[in-house]
Order: sequence, then structure tokens, then C-alpha cells
Amino acid sequence: MKSSSELRTLLRSVDHKSYPAYKSLAGSYQFGNFMLFIDHVQGDPFASPSSLHVEILHRDAGFPEAYYAQAPARIALQDHLTRQFSSQFEDYNFKAKGSGKSGLLSITRCGQEVLERSACQITGQKIIARFHVGFPAFGRTINAGELEKILFDFLPRCVENSFFYRKLDPKKVEQAVFLSEDQQAIREYLKEHRLSAFVANGSILPRKSGVSDLPMRGSVPFTSPASMEETIILPHRGELKGMAIHEGITLIVGGGYHGKSTLLEALQMGVYNHIAGDGREYVITDDTALKLRAEDGRSIRQVDISLFIKDLPNKKDTACFSTEDASGSTSQAAGVIEGIEAGARLFLIDEDTSATNFMVRDEFMQQVISRAKEPITPFLERARDLFEKAGVSTILVAGSSGAFFYIADTILQMDCYKPVDITGQVKGLCKDHTAPRIQAPDFKIPDFLRSLAPGQRGGRSGGRDSGGDRGYGRGRGGDRGAGSRHEHMKIKSFGKDSFSLDKENVDLRYVEQLADSEQTNALAHLLRYGAEQVMDGKKTVRQTVNWLYDTLEKKGWEPFCSSYVPCGLTKPRIQEVFACLNRYRG
Repeated sequence: MKSSSELRTLLRSVDHKSYPAYKSLAGSYQFGNFMLFIDHVQGDPFASPSSLHVEILHRDAGFPEAYYAQAPARIALQDHLTRQFSSQFEDYNFKAKGSGKSGLLSITRCGQEVLERSACQITGQKIIARFHVGFPAFGRTINAGELEKILFDFLPRCVENSFFYRKLDPKKVEQAVFLSEDQQAIREYLKEHRLSAFVANGSILPRKSGVSDLPMRGSVPFTSPASMEETIILPHRGELKGMAIHEGITLIVGGGYHGKSTLLEALQMGVYNHIAGDGREYVITDDTALKLRAEDGRSIRQVDISLFIKDLPNKKDTACFSTEDASGSTSQAAGVIEGIEAGARLFLIDEDTSATNFMVRDEFMQQVISRAKEPITPFLERARDLFEKAGVSTILVAGSSGAFFYIADTILQMDCYKPVDITGQVKGLCKDHTAPRIQAPDFKIPDFLRSLAPGQRGGRSGGRDSGGDRGYGRGRGGDRGAGSRHEHMKIKSFGKDSFSLDKENVDLRYVEQLADSEQTNALAHLLRYGAEQVMDGKKTVRQTVNWLYDTLEKKGWEPFCSSYVPCGLTKPRIQEVFACLNRYRG
């Protein structure tokens, strides 16, 4: 490792040279109480900015060991430090002048969720912070003086004010860590007491707008019905009261605009922890919960949907069903089976985004179209068995059919944004009406032994994959002859909704529990690694995803990246890894 003074000398030696001379700066440098690593230097001032990272040893950073000893606290501390570093960068961004991206200082912009990101990682020995810097130039001529200002003035101040405990407000650090520990305590309470979700009294569920995830001002605070209220004693906050949703089938009903979907949306994002002030800090959902919906046009590969669809007129085998253009009902049926395969213990369903013929068939329709002529067994007739025989609960928003009342364990009415437990009242009314068919025979969960076809670039490459969104790297192709070289599959991300792998687009628009575009970017890296390393035609989908996720949890981001880990990757849940693989047409 070189010293900071050597970096200063190198900088001055390349001043006013052509921009590619900046590449000679790549390497590691000791800066007093932190180490600076220049991982990748951009090709010109208009290209994607350079990638750097700093490392600070714990003995210098000075954070209490209890704040990063356990995963929930560590992730919360990482998140807090990332936000602090981002705030510091705002004061210095583009203060150094030049053309193109000269003077840019950037790191991940965190949302309302607390997620595990490559931008900041805390290991047993140190804190690692990854970020981007636009190396300054006039035209395409190096302006070393401005970069010297960034690396020797701006950056040390930002690092000092972000990653050293003595410089931070200890109360805010403590608040972030303690909140995460309280949230983890609620998650453990859910498992111990067989609950699907918990919504604390006083929570603010509505969001500011369709493009803002901030809490809506002036909205009605959540208040639990007395019959569903439970008290949880948390390690730091103490007593917390709120609505406990038990395992089973819960129905959310009510008039339009009364808050049904708002409650469901809060529950679907309750799989993640949220920052203080979000309003949903104590909205906690089973972390395997999966939002289901219809997805017209998606691809399905070798999924056993016979639980819901069989005896098709074209005689197609629904026990191993594939299509490149699924209908709404077929896609939702596949979503249920894929969700069980992914380990989901709770399904979240909104009638508004579901295929009607998949959800329910009324008595009159069954008289007109006989059951022998209808290949679809509706969700209504399977939901009870899904819970009792497969252990998968359902929370369903319904507004058009009363048939679901007969299978529900709990019925919540949203009345002017306030939940009312109307279970007893509705069950009494059910006695005065003819019950629809609510259970179907032959319930059987598939064995989930479907295998994957070999990936487009099957076989071990021996090289390491590229980082960020730079496209591809080069690796030695061990399966293509000694000394041969080949390109890795090319990645391009399109925000949160999709990415492409080589020329194959993976559409994730309807994977609604993705919280951040960096999760999509991470999924692209995982899928590419799987396609190049794992998809050999011998492993099942479940084996492949478990292998990828185990690699991520045990070895971190390194196996999925090039010689350096980029800023801009966020860990998805294993359910989203399954969803991504299931939507990959390649």
C-alpha cells in the first residue's frame, strides 16, 4: 500500500496529460486513519464516474461492538452510516469544476427501507464504504488540482464526519440500532405466536404520492380494533400496542377509497424494516410474505399448475406447464406454486390486480358453464387447504364477491381508514345465505423437482464477472481451450422494473416487493452468475436459488463481481431471486 503523499506526487505528475493517464492512479493508499482504494478509473470525463472505496478499522472508527455484533443491528448501522455519508457528499458535490461528470461525489441514495447494500459493509475487522467520484478534466485534459482538492480535502472531511463515532450524534446512532432490534423482536414475536403481521397503533400508512414513499401529512393514524389488539414488550421501546393478524385467512373489505389497498401495501412492504419517521416502523409482516397478482404475457417454465388448472381442451400437460405468453389466470396460478416453492408462508392478494376467473366463480356462472367444461379451480376453493395442509396463510383485499366470507378466519372492514373487526357479524349473515362451493378435491403440493435448462453461457468460466452496470468483463474461458478468452454475459439495468442479460430482457414490473433499483441490479448479477456457473440442466430451481443465496450470504458480493465490488448493489430477499429466475426467458 502506498502513502497519501505518493498519491499526491502521482497526481501532479499526470496533470494536464490526456485523460487516460488517470488510470495510473488505481491502487491503495494510506490516509492517516483510513485507507483509500481507487478501484476503477473512468475512461473519459463523460463516462460513468470512477469507483472508489475507503476502509476504516474498528479500532479507529470507535463504534461499540454491540452495534454490529448481530445482523439486524449491523444492517441498521450500515444504513445509518450510508445516509450520513450521502448527506456529507451533498455539501461537496460538483464543488470541484470541470467538464462532464467532473467533481461528482455520489453514493447510494437510500429510501425508506433499511436494506443491506454494497455501499457500506461492516465486517469483523473494518467498515468499508464504496462510492463514485467524477475525476475532473478540462475537455479531455486532466485537471489534477481539482482531483487533489477532492481526495485530500473534501473526501477526508466526509469520511471523518461519517464513519467515526466521536464525530456522530450518539443518540441518533443508538436510535437506529435500537429501532432495528425492536423490529427484530416483533419478527420473533410473530413466529412464536403464529402471527402473519403486526401493525402498531399510531402508524401512518398512506404515502405522500404515487412517486414519493414519504408519509402523507395529515393522514389518519392507524388504530387497532379492540378484539385484535395485542401488546408486545420490546427490548428498548417497551410496551407497544397494535393489531395482530393471526395465521389463517384474513379478508380486508370496505367501500372504495376507505384504505383497503393502503393497508395491504403497507403489509407487503412490512417484510422490510423502515427508518424512524417513516410511519411504518412498526408495521411488521412475515418476512417470507409474497404479493401475488396476474401477469399477462409472462413466461412460465415447467410449473405444475394442476392444483388450479387441468383438463385443458388442447390436452396440454398442466403438471409440467410451460408457455411464453401466460394469461392472467395461468400466471397467477403459477405465482401461487412458485411462491410455495420459494418458501412463502403468507400470500398477499388484492382483488383489483387479480384475474377474476382465477379468484372465484359464482353459482350462476357454474350453472351456465358446467364444471366439466371449466379447467380452472378458483383460488376460493384452494385457500383453506393452502393454509391447513401447506401452512400458507392469505391476506386478501376483496370488494366484489361475498364468497370469500365463508372461508375467512378474520374479516376486517376499513371504514374511513379505520379497521373494524366484523368477523362475528358477517359469519352470522352467512347462515342466512347459501354457501358457495369453497373446497375442491385432490389437493396436492408439487414435489418441486423441476430442473433448469443449461444457461446461455453454461459451464465454469474461470474468470470473475464485471461489476456495476459497465456491461461485461473478460475472463479466461476454461471450457474453450487453454488461453482462450470470451466475454461474460452483458448486463444493463433499467431502474427497478427490469434488466437485460445479453439480449434477453427480464421484466420485474409486477414483482411488487422490490423496494430499490439496486435490488434489481443485484438480481441481474446473481442471475448472470447462475447462468454462467450453475445452470447445467442438472440442478432444480430450488437448488439453484439456494446455492446462489448461500454464496451471497457466506461470501458476500465478491463472487458476483469483478476484481472490485461496485457501489450500487442491494441484497434482495430469496423470494425475489426465485421470482427473477422464474421470469428469465433465457
